[in-house]
Amino acid sequence: MAQSVVLARHGETEWSLSGRHTGTTDLLLTEAGRRQATALGPRLSPWTFSLVLTSPLRRALDTCRLAGYVERARVMPDLVEWNYGRYEGLTSKEIEALDPNWSLWRDGGPGGETAADVGRRADRVIAEVRRVAGDVLIFAHGHVLRVLASRWIGQPPDGGRHYALQTATLSVLSYEHADSVFQHWNLPPTT
Repeated sequence: MAQSVVLARHGETEWSLSGRHTGTTDLLLTEAGRRQATALGPRLSPWTFSLVLTSPLRRALDTCRLAGYVERARVMPDLVEWNYGRYEGLTSKEIEALDPNWSLWRDGGPGGETAADVGRRADRVIAEVRRVAGDVLIFAHGHVLRVLASRWIGQPPDGGRHYALQTATLSVLSYEHADSVFQHWNLPPTT
């Protein structure tokens, strides 16, 4: 059983900077995002990871590479970001103009995924992680990591709505006695 699961959200992209819903669109990191990703390496150095997983999307893969872990990483398609369907690339304000009552967590992405869909993917990741003896490192995206965290503590996928997660942050899931817990959440990048 994994002792700690370290979640690393990818560095800044143009769309994360402008507030656009970035699901399956394969964006590059900004220059600031590349610096953030590089800065993750020293922050992760206290751990010895038995397994490193990454989303196949470039912003996560590049974060993994710049942090110094891509050679050890296994790409896991279940770690891709939430598919926002027709709302991909839109800002919350643009979506509100189309549907003032829409909630990603309740309604999902029209033509994309629901919270339950993402929850099933998160459950597969958790099952994989729990088979590992030692610490695990995961490079992925804001919404999928929030769902994964919610499922880690036995909550429904839409519980992730309560966990803010900024770019280039680290979070640590672990255990206290037999209970799954958040040890740290949304630790900001060092400046």
